[in-house]
Amino acid sequence: MRLKNKPWARPLIAANPQYVVTEPAKLRGAWQTRFERQAPLYLELGMGKGRFIIETAKRHPENNYIGIDLQPVAVGIALKKQLEAQLPNLQLVVADGAALTSIFAPAELAGMYLNFSDPWPKNRHEKRRLTYKTFLAQYQQVVVPGGYLEFKTDNQGLFEYSLTSMNNFGLHFERVWLDLHADPEVTDNVMTEYEERFSSKGQPIYKLIVRFPAEETEQITDEGKTGNN
Repeated sequence: MRLKNKPWARPLIAANPQYVVTEPAKLRGAWQTRFERQAPLYLELGMGKGRFIIETAKRHPENNYIGIDLQPVAVGIALKKQLEAQLPNLQLVVADGAALTSIFAPAELAGMYLNFSDPWPKNRHEKRRLTYKTFLAQYQQVVVPGGYLEFKTDNQGLFEYSLTSMNNFGLHFERVWLDLHADPEVTDNVMTEYEERFSSKGQPIYKLIVRFPAEETEQITDEGKTGNN
């Protein structure tokens, strides 16, 4: 969802380069230099207003986190929260996450989060879905072998599509929830803004956790050729 323009967002981002990266390709392979100490690095792709990544960074100071969003307004809103929290283990990025391999070096990330991504429901837009095979191939390159991907959505169609796409890609399913908030064993869930809104209306939240192969595997590209990822 595109946010309404906030004239203050870009100036706020420009005034706080210690927390926001606007030219992420320059840090490819060197992201740890943005943090006080080296630690496992996790990425939320499409962080929105930043509620999830900020709360996760608060709960897990032993890790480093990056939140990426294409919209400067979203990053500006997240930055306001970060300026209050001043978390040393969190960096925000204004960038198009469609080309992660130009932003991160191979195996630079320990894991990734996809929360309430655009479902792109029309068939002709399949390749834009963040769980389409070409995106999964990128994730596999930048995440360590055996690293994980967490995915949450309220959209049943996207969830079912993602199950099939990830299975065909050869990912290992660790856990699947068809109604996350109905599971009494889930006590550490960090909600996004969308999640709180949808769940309050009784909408089930779907979630899955998958792991990438511990060793490189051969995948099929759009052109029908095989390649090692």
